[in-house]
Parts: sequence; structure tokens; C-alpha cells
Amino acid sequence: MNPDQHYEHQYLDLMRHIWMNGDERVDRTGVGTRAIFGATMRFDLTDLAIPLLTTKRVFWKTATREMLWFLTGDTNIRSLVEQKVHIWTDWPLDKYRKETGDEISRDAFEQRIIEDDAFAQQWGDLGPVYGKQWVNWPSYVPAGEGLYRREEKGINQIQLLIDGLKNNPGSRRHIFTGWNVAELDEMALPPCHKTYQFYVANGKLSGILYQRSCDLGLGFAFNVYSAALLIRMIAQQCDLEPGELVWNGGDVHLYMNHSELVEEQLSRTPAGEPKLKILDKPKSIFDYSITDFEVLDYAPQPHISAPVAV
Repeated sequence: MNPDQHYEHQYLDLMRHIWMNGDERVDRTGVGTRAIFGATMRFDLTDLAIPLLTTKRVFWKTATREMLWFLTGDTNIRSLVEQKVHIWTDWPLDKYRKETGDEISRDAFEQRIIEDDAFAQQWGDLGPVYGKQWVNWPSYVPAGEGLYRREEKGINQIQLLIDGLKNNPGSRRHIFTGWNVAELDEMALPPCHKTYQFYVANGKLSGILYQRSCDLGLGFAFNVYSAALLIRMIAQQCDLEPGELVWNGGDVHLYMNHSELVEEQLSRTPAGEPKLKILDKPKSIFDYSITDFEVLDYAPQPHISAPVAV
């Protein structure tokens, strides 16, 4: 790959543009951002390509474990922290500290989540976030006299998507979303990567991710990898080849306290062509495990740390 044509340049160009020209805004977290509205990037997924950022290390196994967790429909952080995945801990930890006044450390909080069933049930649940909506969207049936009863088992959008791609690949309805308006207030964080749509042409599966809110400095690296991973998994289950990921961002922003991250990353030059291999084909999209995935030819520059705005 010509270094001047590396897929990561579009990301760095967007980062530079936002940092230099973005609208300075007061955001929900109080930290403040520089932002633009509306951005698009495209990533080729053929020949095992995977859009991992190379100008800093992306912990792809952590992102993969998160995606597999979404597909289970679980909404409690317990299974994540058992796997040493900490990316969702800050929200329930913040809630616990505010409601109890206990300035417990993150490590101690996670240890209690793992060891104490009642504590995990009370403080580890995130509400009906991504996975709940993806595989168990609430469904209601008439219960007489104008009333409706919620069914015990909801709508599995992911299974409907797989069935649709297999049986009617030319449909324009290959869509799933996490944006359940009725349940947004119950969620620890409303879905940022909210809507996915898929498209089949010439035996290849492409996907669009619309992300309503994108933390370009931290979250994007996980979001773009995870979306590409999901396309690859769905393509395998539908006997299709991966095509392209189209990423669309709504409010795309950089946090004002991420100046060191931005300046360091913009000083680096992307290089390399990482590959993702799926080593086995399980019987369904819900049966993958972390050992089914291998990333090759990934030699990123060092990780850049930055605070998460909760």
C-alpha cells in the first residue's frame, strides 16, 4: 500500500480538521468539545483487510469481546470485567459513587461485581443498552380491552437480519438499530453507534454504520473495528464475501482535554496492512468465541492514553 493512500489518512485528516476548525461546544460531560456535524469514511474489507488504526495501538481483543457480549444480549458488566474488559465500568461506577457517597476504586468496584451476586445485580447493570435492543427488542401482543402485554421473548433483530440477507439479499430493509426511544432514559448511555444497514452486490456484503455521536479521539478506533468485524461475521454466516464499511458520523468531536492525544497522533504516519482471519465458522452468529479470531500483520505505534468523559 502506498503510504500516501493509507486508509488511516482519512481519519487523521478529519481529526486535524476538527481540531483546527471545529465548533467549540459545551457538552453533556462538562469537559467541552470541538465538533463538526456530518462526516463519512469508507474502508475496503476485501482480502482480509480490517481498519485497525496503526498510529496508536487498538486493543482489538477487547473490542471483539465487547461485540461478542453485545450479541449475547447481556447488559451487566460482570461478564466483561471477568474477562478484564473495563470499557463499560465507568458508568455504573460513577452512579454507585454518586448514590452511595462511597469513593471506591475501580478495581475494588469490579472485584465486588465479580464476587458478589447481589451487588452485581444492583450496581453492574447498564439498563437496556445495545445488546438488549439488538437481540431482545421489546415486543407486545394484544391482551384485550385495548391493553397490550409484553412478551417474555422480544424481537431478535440480528437473527432477522441474517435470515433476510440469506433469503432476500436485494432488500433495502437489512437494518438494525439500538435507538429504542421508549427506553433511552433507562440506559446508562444511549447508543452512539445506533443504526446499521447492509447491502449485497456481486456476492459481497457491505455495511453502513450511522453513529450519532463519535468521540474521534478514543471511541472511533473501537467503533470502526467493531463494525468491520460485525460485517465480516455476518458475511461468513451468509456465505458472502466482505465488501466495504461506510462509516457515517453525526456529531463528530474531540474532547478539549485530549490535546496531547491529538497532537501526538497527528505527528505519526500510518503504516501497515493489518488482516483479520476468522478461524472457524460456528453454527450461528451468536456462537463465536474470542479464539475464533486472529489479527495478522498489525504492528501499531504505541498506545496513547487519554481520559474518558463519563
